[in-house]
Amino acid sequence: MTVERLGPGLYRVAHDGRQDLVYVAGPAGRRWAFWNGRVFREETVLDAVSARRAGRHGAVQHILAPMPATVLSVLAHPGARVARGQTLVIVEAMKMEMPLRASADATVKAVRCREGEMVQPDAILVELE
Repeated sequence: MTVERLGPGLYRVAHDGRQDLVYVAGPAGRRWAFWNGRVFREETVLDAVSARRAGRHGAVQHILAPMPATVLSVLAHPGARVARGQTLVIVEAMKMEMPLRASADATVKAVRCREGEMVQPDAILVELE
């Protein structure tokens, strides 16, 4: 695997014969990375591990805004079953569209955003259980 810095917060990662762009932003200790339609943050990784250990029943997962952004499209609605990797919300920040996806098969418990809304980092956009 090789990682090449292309500019501030932008990296090209080459692995297994393919190349991906990874965007990284945020202050030390609260950084996030955007890759392949998914946002990765320290808190998200820890929450996912805790949810798996607690069991799937009743564990609530949150889809959070990765940075200040505008909600372009809301594709989820309460009560809907969603599959791992399914796009739930599309936001725009820094002239870049970012699809936010379900990290596991789940049911949408609540949608806490609307199209056109400006959201702040860590705002809960969708709750899954």
